[in-house]
Amino acid sequence: MKNEYDNPHFFDAYSQMTRSKKGLEGAGEWYELKKLLPDFTGRTVLDLGCGYGWHCRYAVEQGAEKVIGIDLSERMIERAQAMTDSSKISYLLMSMEEIDTLNETFDIVISSLSLHYVSSFDTIAKKVNDCLKPNGDFIFSTEHPIFSAQGTQEWIYDQNGQPLYWPVDRYFDESIRETSFLGEQVLKYHKTLTTYINGLLINGFQLTHLIEPMPAPEMLAANTEMRDELRRPMMLIVSAKKTTNQTN
Repeated sequence: MKNEYDNPHFFDAYSQMTRSKKGLEGAGEWYELKKLLPDFTGRTVLDLGCGYGWHCRYAVEQGAEKVIGIDLSERMIERAQAMTDSSKISYLLMSMEEIDTLNETFDIVISSLSLHYVSSFDTIAKKVNDCLKPNGDFIFSTEHPIFSAQGTQEWIYDQNGQPLYWPVDRYFDESIRETSFLGEQVLKYHKTLTTYINGLLINGFQLTHLIEPMPAPEMLAANTEMRDELRRPMMLIVSAKKTTNQTN
């Protein structure tokens, strides 16, 4: 699939986003996601779709012994390397589907807003299970199926430009969606909630938490437009623990 993050115009626009400038504290879902993260002390960590490496650096700050961040974007990897000063972190240019070639096992696998760029969650869940140590943790955020279903990811507006409602259509049609993001057409894969949850359960995981995060209270207080985010879920955060090896 075309990787817009290596498009210089798109990457420049992405670099201006609040989450790109402020890091984890600038991400609306962070205050909920960090509650689900396990103790990193002495742990080995794999970050799928590491982007700028914010979560990799956070893991080391919290005591992780070794962290590998992977991303399919050369520009993301270059930015992550430039922002990182730790011998405990390494970044690799590779896809999530290739993690079995690492031939390593990890205590924790994390992924932030990247799984909607891969076609098969089942494939990723299997490979994550294979590379996790017994009782290892898998924590990820992704676009909520309600947010991604219709495809355009735009409100329906009234004649005064006010959002009337968020359209949900083709929910059970799990396929590519094309949406306008930062001035470019971006391709993503819509998946149902069933696909995410059953993908974990049939591949040797026990579900431990599921959160449909709302923006942090301080973000709602500072930005009145942010209140529209309370009208539909934008993201899904899931944590699971490996209980058995996947057998499929």
